[in-house]
Amino acid sequence: MSLPSEPVSTPVSAPSHEQLGACPHDCPDTCALITTVQGGRAVKVRGNPAHRPTDGVLCTKVSRYAERTHHPERLLTPLRRVGAKGQGRFEPIGWDAALHEIAQRLGAIAARDAQAILPYSYAGTMGLVQGESMDRRFFHRLGASLLERTICATAGGEALTHTLGGKLGMRVEFFAESRLILIWGSNSIASNLHFWRLAQQARRQGARLVCIDPRKSETADKCDEHLPLLPGTDAALALALMHELIRHDWLDHDYIERHTLGWPALRERALQWPPERAAAVCGLPVAQIEALARAYGTTQPAAIRLNYGVQRCGGGGNAVRAIASLPALTGAWRHRAGGLLLSSSGHFPVDRAALQRPDLLGARRPRTVNMVTIGDDLLRQASPQFGPRIEALVVYNSNPVAVAPESPKVVQGFAREDLFTVVLEQFHTDTVDYADIVLPATTQLEHWDIHGAYGHTDVLLNRPAIPPVGQARSNAQVFRDLAVRMGFDEPCFADSDEQLCRQAYGRAVPWDELATHGFASLRLPEAPFADGGFPTPSGRCEFFSQRLAARGLDGLPGHVPNHEAVPAQGAAGPYPLAMISPPARHFLNSSFVNVQSLRSIEGQPLLEIHPHDAAPRGIASGALVRVFNGRGSYHCAAQVSERARPGVVNGLGIWWRKLGPRGTNVNELTSQQLTDLGHGPTFYDCRVQVEAAATAGPGG
Repeated sequence: MSLPSEPVSTPVSAPSHEQLGACPHDCPDTCALITTVQGGRAVKVRGNPAHRPTDGVLCTKVSRYAERTHHPERLLTPLRRVGAKGQGRFEPIGWDAALHEIAQRLGAIAARDAQAILPYSYAGTMGLVQGESMDRRFFHRLGASLLERTICATAGGEALTHTLGGKLGMRVEFFAESRLILIWGSNSIASNLHFWRLAQQARRQGARLVCIDPRKSETADKCDEHLPLLPGTDAALALALMHELIRHDWLDHDYIERHTLGWPALRERALQWPPERAAAVCGLPVAQIEALARAYGTTQPAAIRLNYGVQRCGGGGNAVRAIASLPALTGAWRHRAGGLLLSSSGHFPVDRAALQRPDLLGARRPRTVNMVTIGDDLLRQASPQFGPRIEALVVYNSNPVAVAPESPKVVQGFAREDLFTVVLEQFHTDTVDYADIVLPATTQLEHWDIHGAYGHTDVLLNRPAIPPVGQARSNAQVFRDLAVRMGFDEPCFADSDEQLCRQAYGRAVPWDELATHGFASLRLPEAPFADGGFPTPSGRCEFFSQRLAARGLDGLPGHVPNHEAVPAQGAAGPYPLAMISPPARHFLNSSFVNVQSLRSIEGQPLLEIHPHDAAPRGIASGALVRVFNGRGSYHCAAQVSERARPGVVNGLGIWWRKLGPRGTNVNELTSQQLTDLGHGPTFYDCRVQVEAAATAGPGG
């Protein structure tokens, strides 16, 4: 599909003004924006220099946001399907007709069993209003199935909760003062730009940067050292670091005694993991593990910037628990520039009950469906175990046909002719191709919203900079309209988007400050756990979690091997390579894939493969390859590169399926198996084979 790269220009004589806003996308940085508007069009989006975490700088993706908002292929009117599902053929219809049909269909299903209706949404916008307010009220009042929203961060989030007491950690600004920074499972240059600027500031002042990542990422290129461990072996590395901290007595015994729980048991486990054992599991040199332990044990303040790639394997929750235990062993938490940050979102006092109104359920207790397993769930028949068959799906803030794992099953489920599917979208995505009704959604520049963050500790307010483009409506407005059509007369369904913004934090965050500056900083201590005070049941950093033990799980962190075990180097078998699928640098999940200027930079779907693995397969850079396993087959271009380590290939994502060489993407190969904690996805726990496309067998 050919997409023009630039919107139609606006005459320079048109009057202009600026509006404060916030980036809505799934990124730790949650930047403050300034949008320049001319003649009713957004002509420029830039970072707000008054907001300290943003500091006037945006990533390449969001700096093109005006191009995205005024994209020539924006969906501008409601649509009704006229072709077969998957063909993407539609005719325009009016809003009244679209809302009437949706209300009629949902009402008929709800009269039988409202649990046959499922919402499906995630972080297409991170906003509290357009992402989790009026929509939740609507589905609670309806009694629809609940969605377990786990596709990104729940394994790591639950791990932090059972170790530190919540999704809490260092304040990001103090990384600039650290002397050693471990960047663990993060390509910060691509996915956490503003943290990377702080890390560079620390480095200029003498800090050492170490990248721990299976892929030799752009961030690894710029660090002082790179540890390319095998996917899913992070807990083994963390336990080996503990072993060395114990053996050399690089421990803060006072902090351990006063502020931790379960140290004798964790000590015993860690002593079972000498560097030699971890080296064999992780695929790293013993000396490199020993040197990292020495650096971490003898440098203060030392900080860990952990990211969510670590927890996308079968044992991801345990891996995060093990890594999150390290700062308490050395007393790193005593320093404001020491400790760990995975997510800061637990600091934000969001009043979710006020926004989402779970009381509208009354005494009903609908079933819960995990979004990771949507492929299986759409194909299930009604049963006593799983409940009614899913008859209707309402998708917003997500593109599941592209992003959900094991997409052959997802596609098969979405293709059901007896499934009524409504999609709220801005563009004609892979998921839109399977919709019965499509409703045009506003972008961030066209609606109200309010945001927390998971990489800093500021609340941001987003005001609409321009009127809705075409006939687009905000998500909250759509569900408000549907509530009227369904006869829901509770007063909460009349709340405006601005009123929802005010309800999100209540009096916990000053509205006047937000309205004036566009952001407000939470009042938090500089070093949150300098004197302990962890919000766990014990008030301590819990190496041993009684809550996990009570569920029959291991109360201590440990190494849990991948579901699809990483093969030994040179191993035989049908699928001898491990595959991870990190994001392409200029995409964010499946967002921005249709922005021509960004897609031109990425070029085409790529599989990075090490020369050691490419040579025996006769694969050269640029060649079309077939990547396959028992779940599916994916074609893309090969890039022979030492960014991949031997035995591991990197399938960069997430491209829309329709833009792939054979109409598929990397999720053709990923599985619906879940993590040890948090019921999360295991995208990086995947075995495959790779061959030159010219030699592909049947089905290739």
